[in-house]
This record gives sequence, structure tokens and C-alpha cells, in this order.
Amino acid sequence: MLTSQRKALIARRLGRDGEIVAKALAAELDLSEDTIRRDLREMAADGLLKRVHGGALPLSPPLPDFSARQAVATDEKTALGARAAAMVEPGQVVFLDGGTTTAALARLLPRTFAFTVVTHSPTIACELERHPTAEVVLVGGRLYKHSMVSTGALALETIRGLKADLYFMGVTAAHPTHGLTTGDMEEAATKRTIAENAAATWVPLTREKLGRASPWKILPLAAATGLLLPPGLPPDTLAPYRELGVEIIEG
Repeated sequence: MLTSQRKALIARRLGRDGEIVAKALAAELDLSEDTIRRDLREMAADGLLKRVHGGALPLSPPLPDFSARQAVATDEKTALGARAAAMVEPGQVVFLDGGTTTAALARLLPRTFAFTVVTHSPTIACELERHPTAEVVLVGGRLYKHSMVSTGALALETIRGLKADLYFMGVTAAHPTHGLTTGDMEEAATKRTIAENAAATWVPLTREKLGRASPWKILPLAAATGLLLPPGLPPDTLAPYRELGVEIIEG
């Protein structure tokens, strides 16, 4: 089999199965594992997949800028935001991550009792400008414009000084083995620090983020309190996540 044929086969399998196990594919094709690993390395260098220990995963799709993302999967994000907002209780300190799903959440927060929202995203703070009962604390730092969040030493110092009751974390990808990931190193470190200083971390996920991986790991999936997912996902898609013991709320 020619190299181009092998790579085309790998791409098809990755799209169908959501992963490549180098050892299994080598045995199936009666090739050396080194040959398959070399193909995977070359495809990763070309930006076609993400290499992981023992094989490969699909790359999470490149994210458009923040304003463009606001028009993607809006109904799904609104439903996830409503479910998350219903978890907020009077007097709580809630940390809202940046992102378009958490922006939808911010617009749906309860308006009949008081609570505090901490965020390192100026766009989230602006969503709450006219909220009647939410006290808003904005964390400063270096602005990562792609996600419209503060990162860096100043942000981390402030975050370490708080204790949130709930943290709604935004991620670009979630995988049962490779965990919760995002596309920027400093952003991953910031998210990890927020989770370390929160009593509960919930992750709202639109369906295209499942089974994928981005370059920078935030946390193992099991470190999250739970996942908020759209309804109607196939049971075999959810099974690997349920096996980790993470609470899953659909709806």
C-alpha cells in the first residue's frame, strides 16, 4: 500500500471511529507499527490530526474569532446556558469563563435573588451590565483577544485569592482519555487555576466538542464535577464519559 493510500485510509478511519490506535491498525494492514507511527507524525505535522500516546485523535476544528462564534449553534448554547443558570442559588459566588456558551448563560442568570459573578472576560461582564441582582467582579490581566479573557500572572494571582461555589468552564474539546483541552497554553493554566479554587466545576459542551482534542490540556475529564450536554446524544457516544463517573446532565 502506498503512503498516500495509507494516509487516506487513516483519514477515513479517523472520521468514522474518532481515533486511530497505531498497533491495531498496523496489525490489520500487516505493516510495522513504526510505519503507521511515521504516517501519523507526518499527518500531524500537516495539521491533519493530533498525535497522542499510542495513536491519533481528530483535531478540534480551528475556532473562528469570538464575534463569528456567537452565530454558531445558538439554540444549543441557549439550552445549555438555561440549564446551567438554573443551578445557581441565592448568595453563591459563580465564576463564569469566557466564551459564547457562557455568554448565553450570563443572559439567562436568575433575576429574582442576589449572587456574585466573578469573570475574567470583559464580554461576560458587559452581558451583566443591566442585571438587577448580580454583583460583578472582573478579573484583570493580559487580554487573550481570541477568547476575550484575561490571562497571565495578574489574573492568576487574583483567581488564587477567591473561592467560587460554581465554575462554568469553557473548553474547545473533551475526550474521555485525553481530558478537557483548549487551544492556548496560558488560557489552559488559567482555567486549571479557576477549577482548583472552585467547589464545583461544570463544563457545558456543544456536541461538536466531544471526542476531540486541542493542544493544551486543562484537566482530566474526571476532575470536573460534571458535564452539561445537549439532549439526544447516542448512548455509545456517552458511554465512555459515564464510565469515568462524571455526572452528566442532558437538556
